[in-house]
Amino acid sequence: MMEAGRITGEALLVAREHVREGVSTKELDTVIRNYIEKCGAKPSFLGYAGFPASACISVNDEVIHGIPSKKRILCEGDVVKIDVGAFYKGFHGDSARTIAVGNVSEEALRLIKTTRDSFFAGVAAVKTGNRIGDVGSAIQECVEGAGFSVVRRYIGHGVGHELHESPDVPNFGTKGRGVRLCAGMTLAIEPMVNVGSEEVYELPDGWTVKTRDGSLSAHYENTIALTSEGVVITTLVDKEW
Repeated sequence: MMEAGRITGEALLVAREHVREGVSTKELDTVIRNYIEKCGAKPSFLGYAGFPASACISVNDEVIHGIPSKKRILCEGDVVKIDVGAFYKGFHGDSARTIAVGNVSEEALRLIKTTRDSFFAGVAAVKTGNRIGDVGSAIQECVEGAGFSVVRRYIGHGVGHELHESPDVPNFGTKGRGVRLCAGMTLAIEPMVNVGSEEVYELPDGWTVKTRDGSLSAHYENTIALTSEGVVITTLVDKEW
């Protein structure tokens, strides 16, 4: 899990270096795939349920599951979400970041920061004996306290031998409710946060999810392991990001 996570996190760092005006989302996808394969791993998303690319790349009001395209060219002011998974020696890593292209609005910067902050608020609640609801409640409180909304239709999940495993990890909830957390659990915690309404819809391509009201959205995800000594974030290779 540590090695799969490291490769996943490093692939995101490589992608970040290529995010700039004039680059296509397909180019970013190619860079990510090449890095993962160079490390002896396989892109977790490639072919998953028929997904045609190695990374989900979603821009502005696209929330998640955007399909990379040669025609989708990044522009100054865009907000880009890149979601990556790597499968290595039987285990998956899963991680996502939101990246600003050049100068973006103050609201966009606050959205990106709040989404990251909400992840760490959730992680702070990951303790043996706590429950999944404690994690979701902490994320929800951080997001809504900043005036944004949490996407409820899509949630985090267990991750390990399979990309998506039990338990579900909602980004909202009630303290003291849900599955009890215990050492040995490995989870993908991934708040998806909108400037406007929480409502989203799926495009006819069967993958891309957008905000219903056209507002900006951000996504932040890491794979974590709850051990007897505390939480290890397997995909966090740059602690400042």
